[in-house]
Amino acid sequence: MNRINQKLQENNSEKLLSIYFTAGYPNLNDTTTIIQDLEKGGVGMIEIGLPFSDPLADGPTIQASSTQALKNGMTTEVLFDQLKDIRKTVNIPLVIMGYFNPIMQFGVEAFCKKCKEIGIDGLIIPDLPVDVFNDQYKSIFEKYDIINVFLITPQTSEDRVRFIDSISKGFIYMVSSASVTGSSSGFGDTQTDYFKRIAKMNLKNPQVIGFGISDHETYIQATKYAKGAIIGSAFIKNLSKNGVDNTARFIHSILN
Repeated sequence: MNRINQKLQENNSEKLLSIYFTAGYPNLNDTTTIIQDLEKGGVGMIEIGLPFSDPLADGPTIQASSTQALKNGMTTEVLFDQLKDIRKTVNIPLVIMGYFNPIMQFGVEAFCKKCKEIGIDGLIIPDLPVDVFNDQYKSIFEKYDIINVFLITPQTSEDRVRFIDSISKGFIYMVSSASVTGSSSGFGDTQTDYFKRIAKMNLKNPQVIGFGISDHETYIQATKYAKGAIIGSAFIKNLSKNGVDNTARFIHSILN
């Protein structure tokens, strides 16, 4: 069974904290250290950001980290080389989040095959349309047991949500708002109503909420209505301010 599914089924009452960070940031060779420290700190899943020069869905914090990571020399090939032995030390699910252009340049099947070889469990590709994936790439992902995670927003229609649910095999990434990452602080009534609406749909795949989660309070708010929550910009800000040595303390502040 894919590690993502194993983690989601481990304990139905346990909430999941997933952390996003940009590979190659703050320094090129920090990637594996950050992953190892996140698992030790109690994180349930990690999203490794593959930096891209035009990250449309990302706010200024993640964009800046991507720019720096690219300057540091991060590429798809470098990331795969950094992660080649990661499963010797890390057991939790690992997901690569990136835009479709670098994946397509590498070759979709070659990318999925490499992910399988090194122990990557899933991909999040914000700019790959669901229909295109379903028609052209689903069989490749299934061949290598790579889960493709789809995003929904408050504007996603019920029919679309149910279609996404029908072709998903892990979890649904529930974007808390239609804005870019890192642009919100706390959740208002509109977002809470959206969380409740999706929860009432009784989808077959669990939902994990991202965007706007930055501290213990917003983590608790999000996981009240979903299986888990994703933190990205707040963790990258912590890396920028405190470096890689403060990871455990940051995770403790979210979970406790």
